[in-house]
Amino acid sequence: MKEYALIFRHEDGQKVASPEQIQIWMKQTMDWITTIAAKNKFVSGTGLPFDDARVVHANKTVTNGPFGEIKETIGGYIIVKADTVDEAVEFAKGCPVLQGEGNTVEVRTIANH
Repeated sequence: MKEYALIFRHEDGQKVASPEQIQIWMKQTMDWITTIAAKNKFVSGTGLPFDDARVVHANKTVTNGPFGEIKETIGGYIIVKADTVDEAVEFAKGCPVLQGEGNTVEVRTIANH
């Protein structure tokens, strides 16, 4: 069984949702993760807040970011266990992030060391 990262991509991370909407999305996300955990397939995960972020560039300059430089942002990720990439994709299809217009969930195999 392999591990896969499900990476939550938000089309526009600068859009601000109401606190009520954020609470609804958080509950939906926790319920979704609970269904994966019930199958003993959840490994770990976390959200990635936008505050206190930095981008280090190839020339070693550092900017506050990823604000303004890119429209799409990564809002978080979870790691799941699955027998195939298709099984991991099926988990991704249930992600509440997909309710946002233009949002996506990227599924990536985690390299074995």
